[in-house]
Amino acid sequence: MSLLAVDVGNAHTVLGLLDDGVVGPTWRVASDERRTADEWAVLLRGLLAGVGAAVPDLDGVAVSSAVPSVLHEWREMLRVHVGGVPHVVVGPGVRTGLPVLTDNPREVGTDRVVGAVAAAHRFGGPAVVVGLGGTATTFDVLDAAGRYVGGAIAPGLEVASAALGRSGAQLREVELVRPRTAIARNTVEALQSGLVLGGAALVDGMVARVVAELGAPAAEVAVVATGHLAPVVLGECVCFTEHVPHLALEGLGLVFSRNSAFA
Repeated sequence: MSLLAVDVGNAHTVLGLLDDGVVGPTWRVASDERRTADEWAVLLRGLLAGVGAAVPDLDGVAVSSAVPSVLHEWREMLRVHVGGVPHVVVGPGVRTGLPVLTDNPREVGTDRVVGAVAAAHRFGGPAVVVGLGGTATTFDVLDAAGRYVGGAIAPGLEVASAALGRSGAQLREVELVRPRTAIARNTVEALQSGLVLGGAALVDGMVARVVAELGAPAAEVAVVATGHLAPVVLGECVCFTEHVPHLALEGLGLVFSRNSAFA
């Protein structure tokens, strides 16, 4: 089965082709709220053509979105331009197979849900999924039974860098790479130290707290890094046991398969 999985985030949209659940070609584009359904269709056709594929080749489409306005255009695009292809848009009423034990399950972003679905499928529980996106760094927690029990949200590295650049008269955005030392001797490396090394320390610290609250032996907890900024901190963190670059796309594939009879 050739499935198009689409994960719409606040800053970027990640698209990928899955062949029997295995992630193949992927693309990351801006989540431009001004982009219309027709423009999304043109973009999609171009991306598929680049790998020798076309819309009629698709067996299905699965979409999750953290941006309501972009989701509206995707729904319209699916209706007008991909009408003959079964599709699932993750939201209320869609079967994920994941128990969500939060105060208000509808508040949990669908991007976080599909990532947790994939983590539960791959690793069971307990597990902590650390989503390292530009807008937010998220922590999503599965208990020993593989149920979603909550998480945490911190500013993403790109948002933090941009905020410093806007707010400080002598500060600017910097490339998110490891500085030579934690004790920096110039402003650029000082920012990189705080953002990259400080970001890694935040991840390690939060994961340690979460694992302690779970009450499970640390060695039994899968700690999964995902998201396009995961490589920035992977080498600086000590907490990770797994790195799955496109966990959300894998989760979308699972959700589609669990709802294919209703697509």
